[in-house]
This record gives sequence, structure tokens and C-alpha cells, in this order.
Amino acid sequence: MTDESAYAASGVSVEAGKESVAQMQAAVEATYTDSVLSPLGSFGSAFALGQALHDPVLISGTDGVGTKLLLTIAAQKYDTIGQDLVAMVMNDVLAQGAKPLFMLDYLAVDKMRPEVVATLVKGVAQATKTIGASLIGGESAELPGMYAKNHYDLAGFGVGVVERDALLSAENAQAGDVLIGLPSSGLHSNGYSLVRRVLGLETDADFTKLPEAMQQTLLEPTRLYQPALNPILGMDGLHSMAHITGGGIVENLPRAYDETLAAELEWGSWPILPIFDILQKQGNLSLEDMLLTFNNGLGMVLAVAPDAVNAMMQQFNTHDEPAYIIGKLQPRTTSDIEWKGQAPWPMTFD
Repeated sequence: MTDESAYAASGVSVEAGKESVAQMQAAVEATYTDSVLSPLGSFGSAFALGQALHDPVLISGTDGVGTKLLLTIAAQKYDTIGQDLVAMVMNDVLAQGAKPLFMLDYLAVDKMRPEVVATLVKGVAQATKTIGASLIGGESAELPGMYAKNHYDLAGFGVGVVERDALLSAENAQAGDVLIGLPSSGLHSNGYSLVRRVLGLETDADFTKLPEAMQQTLLEPTRLYQPALNPILGMDGLHSMAHITGGGIVENLPRAYDETLAAELEWGSWPILPIFDILQKQGNLSLEDMLLTFNNGLGMVLAVAPDAVNAMMQQFNTHDEPAYIIGKLQPRTTSDIEWKGQAPWPMTFD
């Protein structure tokens, strides 16, 4: 018996792995720019920064997509979750003002199914290309015994670059800064453990029995914010940004300003998508539950100097990108966020 056949007998198919690479290769290489110096399959991935930058700072991030994966398994739909991965990683990198450069992905599966693996990686590649970055490497691992049948995990690592003097940080934010919110495309990739409990999604069949519109809503990929933000990166007056992910507005927005400041937010200043009302009502969730778990319609929040707001809003309008003035920064007295207006949901339930 050869080594390969022994390995196959243990549940790992080398040939299926090679076929997966062959099917994904064109999509991956389509993301390459002149800065990519190593071909697919190299031991390491080489990326040249070039000489156009004066004092470059690299910004890196890593993330996964959580239990949203379970819904893609139930639906047997694998073409959009790659965008979720790229968005979760690169929106964080973007929040510090960095131009996305490259991604690497990690895919672990119970069994190498070339068409499924290729579809997953093609989704990562397409989203990476959308934001002007390159998918320069990754790893696909077949781990029999580690995952249940048809299950997999997907994670990524990304890098962007920004000039040191253009770096966005909490230290730049000032009292009086106006907060501009960019809408989310839905749940993005956070809160799906609660979503599954609220909607009673214990099995694959539970998901596929949902109305098709609801299935599509739950699988809607996380928004890539680079296309909307690229025109305003580097503009005077853009001080900091917050990517609203796990922990919602209440845990992520304060990361965009220091402990001397607080955000004053106005309820009703941005639209809350219907899916959030559905989950709140069906799960009997409190305002605190909603704020700590979901983005509630906001995916990115910018802190902008008052005299730069009009120019920035005009840029969004020119590119047909919806944006909402949702509040301002002010000196902190008690909490790091103060809410104004009528909240959409009760604070607590008895």
C-alpha cells in the first residue's frame, strides 16, 4: 500500500485537494496585482509595498464568520460567505484609514469536496478583488474526525497600509465631532447564535422551512465598506471610525474616541431594518440585548470635524452612498454613550 493510499484510507484525499486548488486558481490569480511577487502554491506569499509611500504603517486584522456558517450548510449555499469573511477582516483594517492590500484565508473541512471548496474560495477572491486587494495565499485543510459531516470553518487574515500622518485613531477624535453612520446590509456576521435560538433553528430543516425571503435576509453578506469610504479616506477632518461588529454600537463606537469623550446618539436618525424588529419581537429581547448583540442598521460610524461634514456628505451623495448624521461627540460626564429620543424597544422586560 502506498503512502497516499494509506492517507486516503484515513480519510484524507490528496487528489481532491489538488482538484480544489485547480478549480479555485483562476479566481485567486484574478486578484493579483503587480505587487504580488509569488505564485499560488509558494511556501510564503510575497507582496511588494513599492516606493510611493513616505512613512507607511501596516494595519492587520484577522477574523472568522461565526455560526452564520451553519446557515450556509443548511442552505447548501456557499457563494456569499466569502464576502462575509473579507468584510469582517478588512472593514476592521479600513476603520483605521488603511487601504486594503492583501488577504490570506484558512478553510478547514470534514471532507474535501472540490466544488464546494472552490466556491467558498472564489467568494473570498471576488470580495477581495472588489475592495482592490489581492488574495495572495491561504490554506485548505481536510480534517476527518474534527468536523461533523458537511461542516467547515473559515477564517482570514488581512493587511492594509496607511501613511502614518493619515492614520485614524481614537486620539484624533474631538468634542464637537459629528458622527456619520453608514447603513449595514443586515445582520452582517454577528449574533447568529442568538438568531438561531430566537428563530428555533436547531436543524438544517428548520432553516430550509423558513420563507425564502427570510432565508435570503439571514444569508445577506456583510457589507464591504471600502467602495463607499475610498473617496473620503485622507480627507481633512476625518478623525476616526468604528466598525460595528460583535458587541454592537455600545461596545464598538467607544473604541473610536478616548475616555474623556462620549457619543450623543439620536434615535430615529438612521433606518432600522425590519429583521431587527422581527428578532426583537419574536425573541422578546430588551433594548440592552439588541444593542449588545446586533448592529441594528449601522455598520460603520465616522467621527468628523464639523467643518468637514458638508464636504463628506456631498461625497457620499455624489457616489449614491447613503449616510446619516446620527449624533456628535461631547465631553464625557457619566456614560460613554448618551441616547436621545424615543428608543425603538423597551429597556428591559419583567
